[in-house]
Amino acid sequence: MRITDSHCHFDFSAFEADRAQHWQRAQAVGVHRLVIPGIEAAQWPTLPSLCEAHTGLYYGLGLHPWWLAKAAADWPSQLAAALVLANADKRCVAVGEIGLDKNLSLALDQQEAAFIVQLKLAIEYQLPVILHSHGTHDRILKWLRRYAVVGGVLHGFSGSLQQAEAFWALGIHIGVGGTITYPRANKTRQAIAALPVEALVLETDSPDMPLCGFQGQPNHPAQLPLVLTALAGLRQVDETSLAIQLDRNIERLFGW
Repeated sequence: MRITDSHCHFDFSAFEADRAQHWQRAQAVGVHRLVIPGIEAAQWPTLPSLCEAHTGLYYGLGLHPWWLAKAAADWPSQLAAALVLANADKRCVAVGEIGLDKNLSLALDQQEAAFIVQLKLAIEYQLPVILHSHGTHDRILKWLRRYAVVGGVLHGFSGSLQQAEAFWALGIHIGVGGTITYPRANKTRQAIAALPVEALVLETDSPDMPLCGFQGQPNHPAQLPLVLTALAGLRQVDETSLAIQLDRNIERLFGW
């Protein structure tokens, strides 16, 4: 099986000691591609060279709401300049990770202003978006209806079937990760089981979002087959055929 991790912070320090070995470990279990979301300006110049060094690595460029408060005032022009440089780089596949988070002390209207800037850049460069949403699904849907991006992924989805369907109606895929391995996440598990398979992509959010049974340990892209197994069990389908469909989904999304 060949599967893709659509959301992995592979540039984080957890993988720094021997990144090549970490990637080989993931490849050994069938992970043949992963996408590294951009979260702050310090990453934007370094992600292209990191992905160039390892076959199968791709990236997005964006400002995550958690890093917005400490961003320089001219971050929009910095991001636009980084996207200009990345425009000819086939490894740059998205604007993101961007979005909204109701748990931040930063006011939501300030977060929304930054979110809109990045939605406009995604439209300008015809790139999908990688979305972060914590308690803000309805607000994000409002802006996506106003600014029609070319597609994307709602990362780390947790919510109802109706919410997931609303995102999929706008061309936003649902990122399926470790949440579905927890029996208590019943609402999310039911939603993931009921959605069209074409709406789904796999993710780990490594080194975060550990799977059930691995709490307290750093997550790893090599855990992605366990997410696939959990998803196949929820949907009562064959793992191999599911893996093929999920990789088709992400190839269609990112133009591979």
